[in-house]
Amino acid sequence: MRNWLAQQRAALTHTLVRLGAAPFATVLTVLVIGVALALPVSLYLAVANVARLATHVSHTPEITLFLEDGSDQTQTLARSLRARKDLARVRFVSREEALKGLAGRAGMADVIATLGRNPLPDAFVLTPKATEPTALEALRQALSRLPGVARATLDSAWAQRLAAWLALGRDFVLILAGLFGTALVAVSFNTIRLQVLAQREEIEVSRLLGATDAFVRRPFLYLGTLQGLMGALLAWLLLAAALFFLGERVDALAAAYGATFRLEGLGWHETGLLLALSGALGWLGAWLAATQHLRRL
Repeated sequence: MRNWLAQQRAALTHTLVRLGAAPFATVLTVLVIGVALALPVSLYLAVANVARLATHVSHTPEITLFLEDGSDQTQTLARSLRARKDLARVRFVSREEALKGLAGRAGMADVIATLGRNPLPDAFVLTPKATEPTALEALRQALSRLPGVARATLDSAWAQRLAAWLALGRDFVLILAGLFGTALVAVSFNTIRLQVLAQREEIEVSRLLGATDAFVRRPFLYLGTLQGLMGALLAWLLLAAALFFLGERVDALAAAYGATFRLEGLGWHETGLLLALSGALGWLGAWLAATQHLRRL
């Protein structure tokens, strides 16, 4: 066990010396990895923040029944609706109440004053117990066929569209992450390939002295892993700087709408996952490069 730990320590020390001996090449490699990781992670954060914003502004879906003009079915319809077990709340909004609420909005009072009569119909605002889109649409269609109902609308259509866009965004994040993950492996592979070729004579001497392929490969694996970890750390710093820069602008925009909303970055678990995946992909590229070229030496 002590011998194994000593070998690992020696390989890690050798790797750190190699990194310090070529700082410019190390910085360029880490920069390429960091930017490649920052792109899919930034899109992931954008989708996550939009989804969090949607939970703040979303509300219980409501169905609005607009009654036919001059309908005498209002009382009967009200009793029928309140007797339904699939409705949690039934609220009647008279045409006068609707007009008064509309007049209270900015810029609408002058428009309403020019109207000869109240064009708004009586309506029932219903709160269903169901929340599934399919069940809500089926309920809307059933209610629209009730006597005295001119039209029935469901206000959750925007939420369904937003959910569809968010699902598309998550799928795009996965595709982009796969592409840039492959690019990270390719960068690590090429970097380690050059290192193996540069140390070809040193590797041949080590083999003559009895070094195994696992012993020779170990420093390169550490190199690929460290480059991946440093690239992930750089990506985290780039995203933190971007969120800090955009934070004040988002706060000002939210305040203009009378709301409070702050952008959130990566959590501890997400940061740990980013570091682990980046390190693993760097290790994989290094292993592929070292294994392939050691067979040729």
